[in-house]
Amino acid sequence: MPFLPRRKAQGDKAEAAAEQWLEQQGLSLVTRNYRCRQGEIDLVMLDQDSLVFVEVRWRKTQSHGGALASVDHHKQRRLIQAARHFLAKHPIHQQRPCRFDVIGMEPDNSGSVSYQWIQNAFYSE
Repeated sequence: MPFLPRRKAQGDKAEAAAEQWLEQQGLSLVTRNYRCRQGEIDLVMLDQDSLVFVEVRWRKTQSHGGALASVDHHKQRRLIQAARHFLAKHPIHQQRPCRFDVIGMEPDNSGSVSYQWIQNAFYSE
Protein backbone atom coordinates (compact mmCIF):
# COMPACT_ATOMS: atom_id res chain seq x y z
CA MET A 1 0.00 0.00 0.00
CA PRO A 2 2.56 2.66 -1.00
CA PHE A 3 -0.12 5.23 -1.86
CA LEU A 4 -1.10 6.10 1.73
CA PRO A 5 2.42 6.77 3.08
CA ARG A 6 3.20 8.92 0.04
CA ARG A 7 -0.06 10.82 0.51
CA LYS A 8 0.67 11.31 4.24
CA ALA A 9 4.19 12.50 3.45
CA GLN A 10 2.79 15.03 0.96
CA GLY A 11 0.25 16.19 3.55
CA ASP A 12 2.98 16.60 6.16
CA LYS A 13 5.07 18.65 3.72
CA ALA A 14 2.08 20.83 2.85
CA GLU A 15 1.30 21.45 6.53
CA ALA A 16 4.92 22.40 7.26
CA ALA A 17 4.97 24.78 4.29
CA ALA A 18 1.64 26.32 5.32
CA GLU A 19 2.88 26.77 8.89
CA GLN A 20 5.99 28.56 7.66
CA TRP A 21 3.94 30.70 5.25
CA LEU A 22 1.46 31.68 7.99
CA GLU A 23 4.33 32.60 10.32
CA GLN A 24 5.61 34.90 7.57
CA GLN A 25 2.14 36.48 7.59
CA GLY A 26 2.51 37.21 11.33
CA LEU A 27 0.79 34.22 12.98
CA SER A 28 2.50 32.11 15.65
CA LEU A 29 2.17 28.39 16.22
CA VAL A 30 0.33 27.02 19.26
CA THR A 31 0.35 23.36 18.16
CA ARG A 32 0.25 21.21 15.06
CA ASN A 33 -1.74 18.06 14.30
CA TYR A 34 -4.05 18.28 17.30
CA ARG A 35 -5.88 14.94 17.39
CA CYS A 36 -8.87 13.82 19.36
CA ARG A 37 -11.71 11.38 18.81
CA GLN A 38 -13.71 14.07 17.04
CA GLY A 39 -11.05 14.75 14.41
CA GLU A 40 -7.76 16.48 13.73
CA ILE A 41 -6.79 20.11 13.40
CA ASP A 42 -3.76 20.62 11.18
CA LEU A 43 -2.54 23.84 12.82
CA VAL A 44 -3.63 25.87 15.81
CA MET A 45 -2.14 29.35 15.64
CA LEU A 46 -2.41 32.79 17.19
CA ASP A 47 -3.15 35.84 15.07
CA GLN A 48 -2.59 38.61 17.58
CA ASP A 49 -5.15 37.70 20.27
CA SER A 50 -7.30 35.41 18.09
CA LEU A 51 -6.98 31.64 18.16
CA VAL A 52 -6.99 30.28 14.61
CA PHE A 53 -7.83 26.68 13.72
CA VAL A 54 -6.28 26.01 10.32
CA GLU A 55 -7.17 23.29 7.84
CA VAL A 56 -4.47 22.77 5.20
CA ARG A 57 -5.52 21.33 1.84
CA TRP A 58 -3.16 20.29 -0.93
CA ARG A 59 -4.40 19.34 -4.37
CA LYS A 60 -2.39 18.58 -7.48
CA THR A 61 -5.20 19.58 -9.80
CA GLN A 62 -8.53 21.38 -9.88
CA SER A 63 -10.25 18.27 -11.27
CA HIS A 64 -12.37 17.72 -8.15
CA GLY A 65 -12.89 21.38 -7.35
CA GLY A 66 -9.46 22.11 -5.96
CA ALA A 67 -8.16 22.28 -2.43
CA LEU A 68 -10.72 24.64 -0.92
CA ALA A 69 -13.74 22.81 -2.31
CA SER A 70 -12.67 19.70 -0.41
CA VAL A 71 -13.58 21.25 2.97
CA ASP A 72 -17.22 20.21 2.86
CA HIS A 73 -19.89 20.54 5.56
CA HIS A 74 -18.96 17.17 7.10
CA LYS A 75 -15.29 18.19 7.39
CA GLN A 76 -16.29 21.57 8.83
CA ARG A 77 -18.42 19.87 11.50
CA ARG A 78 -15.51 17.60 12.50
CA LEU A 79 -13.15 20.58 12.72
CA ILE A 80 -15.62 22.47 14.90
CA GLN A 81 -15.96 19.47 17.23
CA ALA A 82 -12.18 19.09 17.44
CA ALA A 83 -11.83 22.82 18.17
CA ARG A 84 -14.35 22.53 21.01
CA HIS A 85 -12.33 19.62 22.40
CA PHE A 86 -9.12 21.67 22.13
CA LEU A 87 -10.70 24.58 24.00
CA ALA A 88 -12.04 22.27 26.72
CA LYS A 89 -8.54 20.82 27.22
CA HIS A 90 -6.78 24.20 27.04
CA PRO A 91 -8.80 26.63 29.18
CA ILE A 92 -6.13 29.31 28.83
CA HIS A 93 -7.47 29.89 25.30
CA GLN A 94 -11.20 29.77 26.07
CA GLN A 95 -11.66 33.54 26.27
CA ARG A 96 -9.92 34.27 22.98
CA PRO A 97 -11.85 35.05 19.83
CA CYS A 98 -11.63 32.02 17.54
CA ARG A 99 -11.87 31.51 13.82
CA PHE A 100 -11.54 28.74 11.25
CA ASP A 101 -9.20 29.36 8.32
CA VAL A 102 -8.44 27.20 5.31
CA ILE A 103 -5.17 27.27 3.40
CA GLY A 104 -5.50 25.88 -0.11
CA MET A 105 -2.22 24.93 -1.74
CA GLU A 106 -1.83 23.95 -5.38
CA PRO A 107 1.09 23.84 -7.78
CA ASP A 108 1.00 26.60 -10.36
CA ASN A 109 2.23 26.44 -13.95
CA SER A 110 5.77 27.47 -13.00
CA GLY A 111 6.14 24.61 -10.51
CA SER A 112 5.82 26.90 -7.49
CA VAL A 113 3.14 26.52 -4.87
CA SER A 114 0.17 28.85 -4.93
CA TYR A 115 -1.40 29.68 -1.54
CA GLN A 116 -5.01 30.71 -1.07
CA TRP A 117 -5.78 31.76 2.50
CA ILE A 118 -9.44 31.97 3.42
CA GLN A 119 -9.84 33.62 6.82
CA ASN A 120 -13.12 32.90 8.60
CA ALA A 121 -13.77 30.20 6.01
CA PHE A 122 -16.73 28.91 8.02
CA TYR A 123 -18.36 29.47 11.39
CA SER A 124 -19.31 27.33 14.35
CA GLU A 125 -23.03 26.59 14.49
